[in-house]
Amino acid sequence: MSVEKSTFQGEKPGKRTATAAKLLQRIVFISLGAALFSIGLEVFLVPNNIIDGGITGISIMLSHFFHLPLGIFLTLLNLPFLFLGYKQIGKTFAISTLFGVIAMSVGTSLLHPVPAVTIDPLLAAVFGGVILGVGIGLVIRSGGSLDGTEIVAILINKKSPFSVGEIVLFINLFILGSAGFVFGWDHAMYSLIAYYIAMKMIDVTIEGLDQSKSVWIISEKYKEIGDALTQRLGRGVTYLHGEGAYTGDDKKVIFTVITRLEEAKLKSIVEEWDENAFIAVGNIHDVKGGQFKKKDIH
Repeated sequence: MSVEKSTFQGEKPGKRTATAAKLLQRIVFISLGAALFSIGLEVFLVPNNIIDGGITGISIMLSHFFHLPLGIFLTLLNLPFLFLGYKQIGKTFAISTLFGVIAMSVGTSLLHPVPAVTIDPLLAAVFGGVILGVGIGLVIRSGGSLDGTEIVAILINKKSPFSVGEIVLFINLFILGSAGFVFGWDHAMYSLIAYYIAMKMIDVTIEGLDQSKSVWIISEKYKEIGDALTQRLGRGVTYLHGEGAYTGDDKKVIFTVITRLEEAKLKSIVEEWDENAFIAVGNIHDVKGGQFKKKDIH
């Protein structure tokens, strides 16, 4: 009893509450993503013989051949990749993915009797791709996956310059080729359209519409530029200490984070003070904490 008491005394109520809130948020967003994915499949793509890719695409073709529920193949074929995700990425990822796959399988079963919204394959490819991509993006952003190929894509993404959506597209080109022999080449090409749209929507959902950018500026007039960025752009700046490798001179490096819509204005402000200033801009997928929120400009 004394051991249990000391353990609970060491836990902070606020920390347990925050953990429970994060878990609830993860469950909600994975469920929402799986629901959107199921709608994209059963209401738009599958009724029009437009397949999804990866394990889902293979499951659709197997379901077509054997006349068995799609959810059975979705669950069985994803199990080996769940094990891979557990070994390579972690327990939380594997559990989140398992929950997402089960929710997706249940969703496709419930929505199977629902009639298609449209019988126009082009409209089905466009709207199905949008809904599918948003669903996948929500699950990935919440720390899970809905397809075994996405697990492979996430692992490759860690060591390559390609986005998750691009890697998924590369893998699925081979699967889409197989779909041409099953459903016809017209439907395979519609599937490619759906994939391209889904790829873009995955990236937008993961990175956000208002993608952030990190900026490094090196200039002798760092103080003037920093003040101008704060006053005119409304962004906070940080001065970093640097040293020139060739000259050995001490330099001040301005660091700030902006949105992509503010990039042109930032460069204009810097050029007003120093046309020869060094500027490096990089993409950031997520920004948390600090004082990134834009300040009011009066």
